[in-house]
Amino acid sequence: MNRLILIIILFITCESNKGEFKLLEYKLYKSHIENNSIQLIDVRTPEEYNLGHINGAVNIDYKNENIFYRSFKKLDKSKSVYLYCRSGNRSKKSADILIELGFSRIYDLKGGFIEWNLNELK
Repeated sequence: MNRLILIIILFITCESNKGEFKLLEYKLYKSHIENNSIQLIDVRTPEEYNLGHINGAVNIDYKNENIFYRSFKKLDKSKSVYLYCRSGNRSKKSADILIELGFSRIYDLKGGFIEWNLNELK
C-alpha cells in the first residue's frame, strides 16, 4: 500500500513540473502581449515573418532546427512565452518542445497569424 502511495505522489510531482500550455483566443492573446514582460515569438519562416508580423515579435524559425534550439536556449524559462505561426500547427509543435526544454508558461494564438490579421482588419 505504501508503495502505491509513493508511486502516485511521484507521478503527481512529475506531472506538476511540466510547463503550462494554453491556447488563447485573439482578444485574450492581444491583451496579454501588451505586457512588456513577455517573450513574443513568431515561429514562421523568415520569409513569412518579413511579409508581416505582430509588433514586437522575434522570429525563431521552427523549420530550422539548429536556430530554433539555439535561440530558445537563450530565452528566460521563467518568463511567459507567447507563440504564433501561420495557422497554429507549428506553434503547437513548438510549445511541446518548449515544455520539454523546461519553459514554464507557454501561450499560443488560436488560429495563428491568419486569425490575427482577420481580427486586426475588422
